[in-house]
Amino acid sequence: MKNRLKVLRAERDWSQADLAERLEVSRQTINALETGKYDPSLPLAFKIARLFEQPIEAIFQDEA
Repeated sequence: MKNRLKVLRAERDWSQADLAERLEVSRQTINALETGKYDPSLPLAFKIARLFEQPIEAIFQDEA
């Protein structure tokens, strides 16, 4: 699954650690999400969408 996390994070000048703290996950989780090694759980996807004030579909795209 592709995502725009790195772009959205960079637009706010947040480090991976900053984003991890806001989402209450580890920095390693953010890294894995950004590199496509890990797809978020549905609750985490909703939390990310709320944080960036965007619909989930605007952040995560299926690679079909």
